Amino acid sequence: MSKYEYQSRVRYSECGEDCCLSLGGVVNYFQDAATFQGEDLGIGIPYLRSRNLAWILVSWQIVTDHMPRLGENITVRTWAYSFTGFYGFRNLELVDENGVRAVWANSIWVMMDTERGRPVKVPEKLLSLYGEEEKLDMEYAPRRVNVPENGEEQEPFTIRRAHLDSNHHVNNKQYIQMALDYLPEDFPIRETRVEYREQAFLGDVIRPLAVRTRDSVTVSLQKEAGNVCAVVCFFRQEQSSRNQS
Repeated sequence: MSKYEYQSRVRYSECGEDCCLSLGGVVNYFQDAATFQGEDLGIGIPYLRSRNLAWILVSWQIVTDHMPRLGENITVRTWAYSFTGFYGFRNLELVDENGVRAVWANSIWVMMDTERGRPVKVPEKLLSLYGEEEKLDMEYAPRRVNVPENGEEQEPFTIRRAHLDSNHHVNNKQYIQMALDYLPEDFPIRETRVEYREQAFLGDVIRPLAVRTRDSVTVSLQKEAGNVCAVVCFFRQEQSSRNQS
């Protein structure tokens, strides 16, 4: 079961104003695919929790060709392509009902000891069950996303319970959702890069910094002390090329 896939249908609750799947909806599908694979293999959240382990996402690189429309049938796939020490590397793709790849991604994860709060080597059982598939043919970006200089300060906000996930910190998708608020109205997204640096918890105050250019918007989401939680960079899509590279 090296590759995992499931089918779904684009729901109204997952769509943006254009009645197409939103970026947040895509991230949810991708996170669900990775989670479902672990659960179906018997090495999901309950298994990891019993051993004080958790997968923590380090970075996303999500490339968008086009977004499936409301009601469209879609297929979501994911597979691991490499493990190195305490890191796991995973590709994902979302295919529309015509069999065309609409969105694809690279993601980097780290295996954490939740009791000690430090990375640990990925257990052999997980390596064996996940296996390693061929790496997706795409242009891979560096893991690190630079914090913008001379960023424009945005209004601070406080982390609420709705932002949290089962690990009791802000969910990965929530940082992207926060950063989307700082996009201009007419900014179709071709690529999204996210680097996660420090966890945010209930009650933390986030002070965003945003840098906007014609072709990109970069948002640094940081705590009051200046510690950066996540850096999110969106790149403009000039037109839908239906490029399946």
